Amino acid sequence: MSNGPKKRIAVFGSTGSIGRQALEVIQAHPTVFSVEVLTAQTNDDLLIRQALQFHPNIVVIGDDKKLPRVKEALASRQVKVFAGEKALEEVACMDVYDMMLAAIVGFAGLRPTLCAIGNGKAVALANKETLVVAGDIVMKKALENRVPIIPVDSEHSAIFQCLVGETRNRIEKIILTASGGPFLGKKPNYLVNVKRDHALQHPNWSMGAKVTIDSATLMNKGLEMIEARWLFNLRPEQVKVVVHPQSIIHSMIQFEDGSIKSQMGLPDMKLPIQYAMSFPVRLATSYPRYDFRKPAVLSFEEPDVKTFRNLTLATEALHKGGNLPCVLNAANEIAVFAFLRNRIGFLDMTDLVERTMQEMPFIERPTLEEYFDSDGEARNFAASLIKL
Repeated sequence: MSNGPKKRIAVFGSTGSIGRQALEVIQAHPTVFSVEVLTAQTNDDLLIRQALQFHPNIVVIGDDKKLPRVKEALASRQVKVFAGEKALEEVACMDVYDMMLAAIVGFAGLRPTLCAIGNGKAVALANKETLVVAGDIVMKKALENRVPIIPVDSEHSAIFQCLVGETRNRIEKIILTASGGPFLGKKPNYLVNVKRDHALQHPNWSMGAKVTIDSATLMNKGLEMIEARWLFNLRPEQVKVVVHPQSIIHSMIQFEDGSIKSQMGLPDMKLPIQYAMSFPVRLATSYPRYDFRKPAVLSFEEPDVKTFRNLTLATEALHKGGNLPCVLNAANEIAVFAFLRNRIGFLDMTDLVERTMQEMPFIERPTLEEYFDSDGEARNFAASLIKL
């Protein structure tokens, strides 16, 4: 793959967990990839260090107040520096890159991703909220612009990999695997006392705070169900979840003949990140290999949806559709934000999401503007439920 021109990558969200690991992949394959764009919301220190190391064409800092510092630090380099939310969209529309790695956390990633698609650029999608909130609109736009959307999430990457060569074969169902998070097997009387630091300790994966908390509440798996529905053009009833504590099988597809394909490997986000960026080529790595003798047992169980009710709420949103997944996501972002600041308890997060879903008006076929409105209203309502 290194014979042709380098693939120019725009890393949107370069200071987060996925963004940092993507830069490690790029660093390991300097003849294959170059960094053209780096963006961060508030972490100007790391953004500056990354820019000095990778020599991008453009840098964007979301927080306007930090623009002078970033500009000054990069003054000696030939790099254009922009700031603010609008700049993210404007840069996404520029013809300076080949692929966007969409790794901005949460709803904030939606607009830049839509700009990249409208600009005809391939998207390596690590931001699941983009499809949870407006999957119908995003995928339709990708189809119209003939833009490939390649998933970075380990589960969706697994499904994507299993589908290579299977374009004419019909899927009966997909099975997303869940580690079960740090509280697998625990009951509500235990969870009621769970604090922030305990919930941030994931047994298998190294991820950012938001995704780690979502994994602990199983909301992450719920969001992934909704994302998978749009990514792979499935009916809601075709998306299933099974708990697989070892996180070796990353997900499975069952075809209509009953045959099952799975994608396996040690839990390391750099693998799906690299696959998305290098597709359709696999690049050699020196990552550790899975040894079938340890763990020698791969086990599976049904998720405990009575205890982890987020999965039930997300399944309801998946089946009802409309703006409900958007409302679910907005309320969850507020809930996780509040929990990480010790403002609400672990189980309160689910209650907050449920009440917001019950209160928000349902829109069956929202426009993009209605999605943005629903998001804002749901956030305001969820925030109003948190005791100051």
